Formats: sequence, C-alpha cells, structure tokens
Amino acid sequence: MKHILPILTLTTLAAAASAQAAAPSGLSYNRVGLSYDTDDKGYTLSASALIGGSNFLVEAETSVGGANSGNGVDSVSLGYVFKNVALGADATVSVGSNESYGLDVRKDLGNNIELAVGFARVGGANGWGAELAYNVSKQIQIAVGVSDSNIAGSSSTTDISVRYNF
Repeated sequence: MKHILPILTLTTLAAAASAQAAAPSGLSYNRVGLSYDTDDKGYTLSASALIGGSNFLVEAETSVGGANSGNGVDSVSLGYVFKNVALGADATVSVGSNESYGLDVRKDLGNNIELAVGFARVGGANGWGAELAYNVSKQIQIAVGVSDSNIAGSSSTTDISVRYNF
C-alpha cells in the first residue's frame, strides 16, 4: 500500500516522457474521410491510422458509385511516415494492393491550412495529385484536391473531402 504513490508517480512521469519523445508533427494521420469526385460523380470512403506509437501507417479505401469507378474498388496500403523531412514537411512512402506505390508530402502551412502533393504508380500507370485542406477544428478537416492520371482509365479529377481526425 505504501508503494502505490511512488509507482503512480513513476508511471505518470514515464507516460509524459513517452508522449514528449513521440511528439507529433502537427499533422493527423489517424482519420476517416469521405470524398466526392466532382467529375466522376462518385464517393470514396477512406481510413488511415498510425500503428501504435510508430511511424508505420495503414490505409484503406473503397469507392461507392461513380460513372467510371463503380462500386467496391478497394485498396489497402502500408506506409512509413518520415516526419519533418525538409522544411517541416512530412513524407510518406507506401506500397499497397493492385501493385501500387506512392510518395506523399504533407506540410502544415499554419493558420489551420495544410498542403499535400503526391505521386502514385498503380499497375504500371502513373498519377499525381495536390490538395489544399483547412482544419475547421482539431477533429474536422475539409479539403479540395486535383489529380491527373491514367490510373483506372481516369484523367484529371477534382475531389472535395471531409475528414474526421481521431
């Protein structure tokens, strides 16, 4: 009974030190989102999360409706986030289903604004994209993105996204 206070104190200090060591870069990678493709008229449901306290990222998405994509075009990927690589930007490299490979760079520009650019190769086809996002609150984010690719028969698209950070 007399050892409870020192144990609680040590546990609290260890937890605080652990949180300090794993300080986030300001960008949230634990999130779910819904995107609307204004060109294809379809939706994409996506989710991503860092595994434990590591920089390993798991992502999944599925399409719903749309003229070109149809229902149930699913993909999963595993990536690694390199935080604060250059000029405060995070870079994520990933590999996933359908022979996909990607490189994404995200930066917090301040004033709740984020910029992201990315390159992907899926099944031998290349694509790129850029996105500007606004964090309405700590949990809610809205974004507008453009992409251009010959992946899955699509060309340039514009997406509007709403995300929940957890």
